[in-house]
Amino acid sequence: MGKPTISDLARAAGVSPTTVSHAFSGRRHVDPETRERIHALAREMGYHPNSAAQRLRSGRTGIIALASSMPFAIAAGPSRLGFLMEIAASAAISALTRDIALCLIPPQPPEKNLDMLGFDGVILVEPARDDPLVEHFESRRTPVVSIGKVPGRGDIPAIDLQSHDTARLLLDHLHQQGCRRIALVTGTSPRASQIETRAAYRDFAAAQAMPPEVLELDETGGEDLARAKVGDLLRTRPELDGLMVPVDAFASGALAAAHELGRAVPGDLRMVTRYDGLRAKLAEPPLTAVDLHLAQIAGMAVELLLDRIDGKPRQMQAPRPELVVRRSSAAEDNRKL
Repeated sequence: MGKPTISDLARAAGVSPTTVSHAFSGRRHVDPETRERIHALAREMGYHPNSAAQRLRSGRTGIIALASSMPFAIAAGPSRLGFLMEIAASAAISALTRDIALCLIPPQPPEKNLDMLGFDGVILVEPARDDPLVEHFESRRTPVVSIGKVPGRGDIPAIDLQSHDTARLLLDHLHQQGCRRIALVTGTSPRASQIETRAAYRDFAAAQAMPPEVLELDETGGEDLARAKVGDLLRTRPELDGLMVPVDAFASGALAAAHELGRAVPGDLRMVTRYDGLRAKLAEPPLTAVDLHLAQIAGMAVELLLDRIDGKPRQMQAPRPELVVRRSSAAEDNRKL
């Protein structure tokens, strides 16, 4: 007796060959009980899907990629477990459950060996306006989706990170803790998160009749640049009682600068950041941050990309951000360690 075919398995399971194909590829929804029955029968019959043949028919590699143009100084963190790597780990799990491989492209110019790699689509993490990665992949007709809106490109399917609301969450918290002179320390790159954060800060400052103080830093400088520049800011603006530093690498540098100047945190200066990663948790004092629900967002991004590959573009909104209050900003009786 020859090897069982997909038609043999479909007849045994009482479904169509298409349903069998979807049960193995994970690219279309199949009732979990039906999928498990198909897989059980396949094991019993000794059926194995021919992945090479499937990919030849579909013209797909079974690989998707994750990429970002964010400098490694801010994309990674302690033990290299930063914003980008947390998304990568969760996206890999989501992809693997669909029998799809995830390729992580390190931050680098797009012309640097990317043409050597083959994949079906790309998830871009917080792309900037006119991001060269967008142009690179679109010129090669590679489907692209993004985590964080692409400024000026409403046609690219994206997960809205609600950065304006996140900024207001942090600013309102600082104000509730008594801060009346809050400075914003942010990056210079035109990413949606930074554009929306600056807009939220301007609106907040106007509403509170607070003189705005914005320090924009080159992201490639990372923690060391922030340490030097925030030190200068605190020396020239001793009246500042709050710092909103969304980039966690900058927040680490800002905290170091405050310590060097003898500014007690949170006694003299309250400080918050956006990404609730290891930098925020391991800081002393630990930094108030925001739970962006990155694991859920990464899974949503994989789903969004697969829909884009199948010609079904759409937009998604991330779960609502949640404030994680720690000692860097909160009074003793109003904090979460």
